[in-house]
Amino acid sequence: MRDTRRTRLTLGVLLIAALVLITADYRDGSSSPVRGLRQISGAVFGGAERAASAVAGPVARFFGGSSQPGGTGRQLAALQSQVARLRAELSQERLSSADYRQLRQLLQLSGAGGYRVVAATVIAVGQGYQQTVTLDAGSSDGVQPRETVLNGNGLVGEVTAVSAQTCTVLLASDASSVVGVQLAPSGQIGWVTGPGKSGTGSGLMKLQVLDASTVLKPGQQLVTAASVRDRPYVPGVPVGVISSVQDQAGGLTALALVRPYVTFTALGVVGIVIVPPRHDPRFSVLPPRPRPRPAVTVTVTPGPGLPASPGLQASPGLPASPAPTPDTAPTVGAVPTPGPGG
Repeated sequence: MRDTRRTRLTLGVLLIAALVLITADYRDGSSSPVRGLRQISGAVFGGAERAASAVAGPVARFFGGSSQPGGTGRQLAALQSQVARLRAELSQERLSSADYRQLRQLLQLSGAGGYRVVAATVIAVGQGYQQTVTLDAGSSDGVQPRETVLNGNGLVGEVTAVSAQTCTVLLASDASSVVGVQLAPSGQIGWVTGPGKSGTGSGLMKLQVLDASTVLKPGQQLVTAASVRDRPYVPGVPVGVISSVQDQAGGLTALALVRPYVTFTALGVVGIVIVPPRHDPRFSVLPPRPRPRPAVTVTVTPGPGLPASPGLQASPGLPASPAPTPDTAPTVGAVPTPGPGG
């Protein structure tokens, strides 16, 4: 815009008009000319103003409230806390079918044995020489060192180290693990040692019994024997079943290989025994042994007039009769007549 005389004149008129309107509005806000101008401007710009207020109002209230102490800030913190709690509950509800089955078996075993346990989940596996796992339960849950760890199948190991939220468990399959056991139903005492990582890969524990005259048989079951003050092992926890008996000639103790009930390479939900049972459950927690199916031998004895079939053996003392011929076939109800001189 060029600075000309006409331009300066127009600008001055506009400034004077603005000053007059401001002065009149200040002196008497109800004067009709001014009110008319306000009404016209409200009619023209009122719709746009209301739309802008509807959009910007909530935003302005949110930021205005958050700047005030005790306003939306507390509400936001409460909402965040609620979201975290709902996420935790959702995580608990998303247990896989395998975890749910393991938890159910754990509760059944602990209930039968009278063990009070804290349920935990394996969250890490040790990478050192020893076979260890880390659980998501610690001293804040009542866990202490030298406590028994089991799952729904039997003995898992013992707690060796505890922090506030986690603990470390030495597995019973480790080579340094020694577990006192009892044989069912005789109650003979012995101990089992883990195969360790350098084993043959069979995963079998080695059993030694104090009494060298003890007769060991495959299929015999083992449970944990009582420890001093029930640490590190509470009594009556299933350990395994004898798989094979080694040569005991010249040995001072009876030796056997034991297949553990627990699969140490597939651990999920486990339980840490924080309160031992009041009474020794002995062998009441052991799984039922499968009954051997008796072998059935069928012996078929051919009757009179029937030839012995191939593959069927007649009973001793009852020789098979020869096949009758048409001339010598017996007649039912007929009495044989003696021949001459008979």
